[in-house]
Amino acid sequence: MGERGEGWVIAQGLVLGLFVLAPGASTPWPLGALWTLLGGLLTALGSLVLLLAVSGLGRNLSPFPRPVPDGQLVTSGLYALVRHPLYTGLMLVCLGVALWTNSPARLALSAVLLWLLDGKASREEAWLQERFLEYENYRRRVGKFFPGVY
Repeated sequence: MGERGEGWVIAQGLVLGLFVLAPGASTPWPLGALWTLLGGLLTALGSLVLLLAVSGLGRNLSPFPRPVPDGQLVTSGLYALVRHPLYTGLMLVCLGVALWTNSPARLALSAVLLWLLDGKASREEAWLQERFLEYENYRRRVGKFFPGVY
C-alpha cells in the first residue's frame, strides 16, 4: 500500500468518488421524513467532528496513514474521546448524506468506507505504535471510532 500508505488514500478517494456519483432512489425510504431528518443531523454532527478533528491535529494533519516525520501524538480534544475522529466524522457525514438523499447505493458505499477506514486506521496504528511508546496505553483506554463502542 506504499511507503506512506498511498494505496489506502487512493482506495478511500475511489470510494468517496463513487459515493458522490451514486444516485438516490426513486422511491422514498419508509418513514422518509424521519430518515431525512436523521440524515441531516448526522451530516451536521459529522461535519462538526471533522472540523474539530482537523483543528486538533494542526501540523500533524496528513491524508496518509504514516505519521508526519516531525509530528507529535495528539491525545487531547476529540482525540481524548476517540483515536480517529477524522474517520468518525467522515463516516457520519457519508451515512447522513446516504439517508438524507434516499440512496441505498450511498448506504452500501458507507459500509464499504467503514471497512476501508478500519483497515487504514489499523495500518496507521501500527506505525503510531512503532513511533510513540505511549501509544499502546492510549490505544487501550480510548475507542477507535466511537467512545465506549468501537
